[in-house]
Amino acid sequence: MSYVEAVKSLKESKYIPLYLLFGNESYLIQDLQHKIIQSVLDEEPEQGMNFNAFDMEETPIQEAILDAETFPFFGDRKVLLLKNASFFKAKLDKIKVEHDLSVLEKYLDHPVDHTVIIIIAPYEKIDERKKIVKKLKKTGRVVKCESPREYDLKTWIDMLAKDLGIHIEPQATQKLIEEIGTDLMSVQKELEKFSLYVDEGEPITIEVVEKLVSRHTESSAFKMIDALMKKDITEAIAVFKDLSKRNEEPIALVALLASQIRLILQCKLMKNKGYTKQQMDKQIKAHPYAIKMALDRERYFSVEQLYEMMSLLTNTDEQMKRGEMEKELAFELLLYRFVEKRSAK
Repeated sequence: MSYVEAVKSLKESKYIPLYLLFGNESYLIQDLQHKIIQSVLDEEPEQGMNFNAFDMEETPIQEAILDAETFPFFGDRKVLLLKNASFFKAKLDKIKVEHDLSVLEKYLDHPVDHTVIIIIAPYEKIDERKKIVKKLKKTGRVVKCESPREYDLKTWIDMLAKDLGIHIEPQATQKLIEEIGTDLMSVQKELEKFSLYVDEGEPITIEVVEKLVSRHTESSAFKMIDALMKKDITEAIAVFKDLSKRNEEPIALVALLASQIRLILQCKLMKNKGYTKQQMDKQIKAHPYAIKMALDRERYFSVEQLYEMMSLLTNTDEQMKRGEMEKELAFELLLYRFVEKRSAK
């Protein structure tokens, strides 16, 4: 089950006795954990008195299950949070406690109706072949919290906007993604800012996004590449100046630009070999949306141009680090040379 599906199920049905949240997107894990707790417990004092957390690197699972079976001190239900559950991984971590998973298996046969257990496994993968994981899927919910793909990201934005009592237009959503990328925490902060700006019932338009959105360095790097695509040195330098005003270090910008050019080159080479977008998503260690952005741009550069640009980036990085040239001047000269390479036949 995905994060979006889990949130929808929280709104549509009553709580489930046990949740296993895993994945590499800590923001989604924390957000879903918070939503589950809110759906089960009322505000203070119930959340304070009927909530308990255990670190599975320090406490055996059998102690947590014993707590789960005891009645709530105050109210009808309680929530237990079990953190760092590494026993779901294929290769177990070395920890100082021994977990008797048979206790958890027996509990899953007859979970109590007054306790909701949230297990956190903050790892990219769990071993879904394990008996305990298969049993969890039948009794509870196993939710994968990973960086959302573009479609899921749009759904997530719409869902969050609805929670904030605002409506964001499709073009505005696309613009927000272009500016922020897949940084979920930043996206949420921008939406909260939009909700305070517009009047009640007024939609979030593309004009609102362009006016209020905080420019992110990664999206600015793509803007710089777009200017190079158009051979517009004035625009490229303007983006660089804007980044400089925000105290972005030229050496860091060289590294960022290099990562974007490298991704474009990688996508172009794979595309030339007949790889599909879906195959690239599986093989390239980058977010699918970043790959989509790179594919949108690769046709404007030849393979030779991209290799030459990577060489220029390496040389500029070395010049900056050796102090052979003032950093800002070196970066501007790099942009001029990029446009020269772009213009060359």
